[in-house]
Amino acid sequence: MKPLKVALLGCGVVGTQVIRLMHEQAGDLAARIGAPLELAGVAVRRLGRKRDVEVGPELLTTDAEALVTRDDVDIVIEVIGGIEPARSLIVAALSGGKSVVTANKALLAEDGASLYEAARQGNGDLYFEASVAGAIPLLRPLRESLAGDHVKRVLGIVNGTTNYILDKMDTTGASFTDALEEAQTLGYAEADPTADVEGFDAAAKAAILAGLAYHSRVTAAEVHREGITEITATDVASAKDMGYVIKLLAICARSDDGRSFGVRVHPAMIPRSHPLAGVREAYNAVFVEAESAGQLMFYGKGAGGAPTASAVLGDLVAVARNRLAGTRGPDESTYADLAVHPMGETVTRCHVALDVADKPGVLARVAELFAKHDVSIQTVRQEGHGDDAQLVIVTHRATDAALSATMEGLRELDIVRAVASVMRVEGDD
Repeated sequence: MKPLKVALLGCGVVGTQVIRLMHEQAGDLAARIGAPLELAGVAVRRLGRKRDVEVGPELLTTDAEALVTRDDVDIVIEVIGGIEPARSLIVAALSGGKSVVTANKALLAEDGASLYEAARQGNGDLYFEASVAGAIPLLRPLRESLAGDHVKRVLGIVNGTTNYILDKMDTTGASFTDALEEAQTLGYAEADPTADVEGFDAAAKAAILAGLAYHSRVTAAEVHREGITEITATDVASAKDMGYVIKLLAICARSDDGRSFGVRVHPAMIPRSHPLAGVREAYNAVFVEAESAGQLMFYGKGAGGAPTASAVLGDLVAVARNRLAGTRGPDESTYADLAVHPMGETVTRCHVALDVADKPGVLARVAELFAKHDVSIQTVRQEGHGDDAQLVIVTHRATDAALSATMEGLRELDIVRAVASVMRVEGDD
């Protein structure tokens, strides 16, 4: 059969692996699709740069727009990342009737709506499995396998860099700075790690997950986001003493009445008995809880050239099959149009460590403040002696607004010298 021609935007860590897999698995891919794939061109920033894969010089171009608008191109793969020029190039390709496979989580979380609209206008596919959790098959189960179910909650580790840092802090007692430096040395963290350690990367992925899970449009700006830069070795050690581990979690949860949902990214303590507690190094894992299917767990490599390229190739096969059959895959599903409720309405639990004066009546005044804000205390532990002591309190479930008001009240109490640590608790309800 006539080959399907593929244009590739980007030839970096992921792009080179896509080319390698297309070459090495050409026969298998042709058999699975029903027609061979042919690389039509590769858009790069610099032509003369040395690459880890052999690419014919006649395929390389710096004119990405001309490549994606060529009449003979059937499918465009975008792995350059960022907002522009990726958005303009993808819209041009889709509007021109081509199908697109992308790994661009930032763009999808900021302006996925315009990409879907261009796909509808051009009658092409928009697939993006590689945008969340690398090689882990996660998005397609959400938008296809669970299309007949109701997703209640998504809870997961979706950033390998932060998981590596927190894992090293837990297993070796390292400080955040030392663990970050080790991650950078090993290539798990960028020279500028802000997107990872401040939670921006995870927030973009959480927006994509929530949109698919709840059939509503979600942007990264709607995700409550906190990073891990304030986590100390003391926090990690305290969690360990109580049988918990700290992870940066992406959490999407539907409200009890089903009219809204929350989506958030923040560090949290989870019990060491929870399956996510055992996710080590730079791996990712995501729990999906559905009404009929129950709990499902997806685990694997969440980043890296080869794992991400594997997800790209999976999408490539899917859109190529659709193209031969003259059909399209799933469109954007926003029929539910649920609201994203504010963080203050989220119900969670809290672990707080207070530096207090060690004298009679302290615990009573602290407990009175918790009661004032309708926050019930589950456990209290006191450490230290003499003039100084530390109260470690774990609450029952309460709204985040009530918990925040309680923390503000504690800071104003004259018996509280410092609110040393505040950490949400997840995974044991």
